[in-house]
Amino acid sequence: MDFKSDILEEPLLEFGEKHQHPDPRLGLFEAGPLQTHPGDAIKVGVVGSSKTVEDTRKYFAAAIVGFEGKSAKHPNLHPEFPGLGNQNPFRCKFEVEEAATATISQIKIEQIRKEPHQAIAVEMAVDEIVAQLKTLEDGSNRPDVAVIALPVELIERVWNAKTDTKSSVEDGDSSGSDAPNFRGMLKAKAMGLQFPIQIVWEDVLDKNAKIPEKVKESSHRKIQDEAGRTWNLLTTLYYKGSGRIPWRKAPVEGEFAACYIGVSFYREVGGQQLFTSAAQMFDERGRGFILKGNRAHTETRGRHPYMAREDAHDLIAHVLSEYKRHHKHYPARVIVLKTSRFRDDEAEGIIEALAEAEAEFTDLVWVQESYSVKVLRDGNYPVLRGTFVDLGGKGLLYTNGSVPYYGTYPGQYDPRPLLLCPHKKSDSTISQIAQEIFALTKINWNSTQMNQRLPIPIRASRKVGEVLKYLKDGQSVSTDYRKYI
Repeated sequence: MDFKSDILEEPLLEFGEKHQHPDPRLGLFEAGPLQTHPGDAIKVGVVGSSKTVEDTRKYFAAAIVGFEGKSAKHPNLHPEFPGLGNQNPFRCKFEVEEAATATISQIKIEQIRKEPHQAIAVEMAVDEIVAQLKTLEDGSNRPDVAVIALPVELIERVWNAKTDTKSSVEDGDSSGSDAPNFRGMLKAKAMGLQFPIQIVWEDVLDKNAKIPEKVKESSHRKIQDEAGRTWNLLTTLYYKGSGRIPWRKAPVEGEFAACYIGVSFYREVGGQQLFTSAAQMFDERGRGFILKGNRAHTETRGRHPYMAREDAHDLIAHVLSEYKRHHKHYPARVIVLKTSRFRDDEAEGIIEALAEAEAEFTDLVWVQESYSVKVLRDGNYPVLRGTFVDLGGKGLLYTNGSVPYYGTYPGQYDPRPLLLCPHKKSDSTISQIAQEIFALTKINWNSTQMNQRLPIPIRASRKVGEVLKYLKDGQSVSTDYRKYI
């Protein structure tokens, strides 16, 4: 059997003044963010040890001047950070004021570090950080966004990455975990604050700080060069602190108003009940809307979580009503992405809700993250990012791979493709779906590098699930995407 293959062009992004460029960094440098901050500066609060608070101040002072790129060999992959002077990439300053910092005492850090029970240690750390954040909120200089500058001593005690990173969300199956997730718990308890937070490890602020191998998310984790991590951190702080969008996928002439919905699943703490979470991205404004769904179900052996027909209908209907509330109209096209297969009754509930909203075009796509088939290039080179193979209704898409613009492959391991499986009632061709999902991998305001693997609706809904599982009964659920990433 013959399969048609193609190399998709790197998607364009839109920045200020309708400027378009495929590279987030160069786009920001040339034209600034899509939506500019109305003030002169974003106020950054800091919570950490006395050392990490001081390191944070020094870091922002150095960022004003800028940082050189890592090497001349791959200048597009490792560009310089030009600094925060006039016409800087974000068109505003970042200020850390004395009254907007809070220090965790060394006595408290030692108490947390010496606590023998992991769950208690995590909760102690979270409660102490949230208490310090509340002092910033009640102070005279309330920040727009707060940095949690985690010292190595706390990272060693509370960050159990090897068991927590993926166990709290659906990934192939729906298994939950009782292992305490520091990040999810902190985001949940800080949700009621009037500003978002950003967790920063000490080695981001101090290049001499060493993170033990046992707590790294990957044994190959290496700290980025100063310019690279500054691009990423300040882009995140710009989005969280201003609420403005740095970039969006470039609009295409004649395209319809579209709504993208990512659905993923998570278990409540204790692993007894399976719930669903959804993150919706408004394409026109880049706004993320968060919605907590109802209880979900699983097929045989706990694999492939799904929603009942009525729950699927209600979830999508609620998302569309919020879209209409913001945009004053329903979208003409709706794309629902999920990492487990669509059961017929589940799909019918979704389609029924879309029909009630008079959506003209609908795509339901199961995105599989593992697939046994690989594509090889001549020679010992990773495949190109954007490689697409039409498998006769399904599609194989490499969102990771060698990037000609970078002149290299920026990954650690052999790139793995996504298998795109549209539901039989989808309207778009597999080629059209692949191009759109490829573009959606670049809507990630936590990173400015062009080799993101998952499209934003799926990535966002997973981040949401990691936080929602720690919300207490009766606690209000924020719809603001900035509170989850």
